[in-house]
Amino acid sequence: MEETFGSLLRKLRKNKGIGIKKMAPEIDLDYTYLSRIENDKVMPSEQVIARISKYLRYDEDELLLMADKVPDDIKTILRENPQEALGYLRERFAHGKRSGSK
Repeated sequence: MEETFGSLLRKLRKNKGIGIKKMAPEIDLDYTYLSRIENDKVMPSEQVIARISKYLRYDEDELLLMADKVPDDIKTILRENPQEALGYLRERFAHGKRSGSK
């Protein structure tokens, strides 16, 4: 099973021994909302991801990508250099797969 934002968040929180009811108010969230994030019922905003990143001391860009959000600097690179950026990524990471193939 592919890791989701919620499952990663739960794993990070538990690995640090932090309960959901302790963490939620410390990042200015209701614990029921944090639970919904961990259960992949809702996707957090970029602002919430930034607070989670800082609190758990985990790479914000990785959390953004796990939440299907692209960091602003990467968006700029893609917009300014679409062919080169996409070509590089496909060549480097596609492992022989072509776009659109399954």
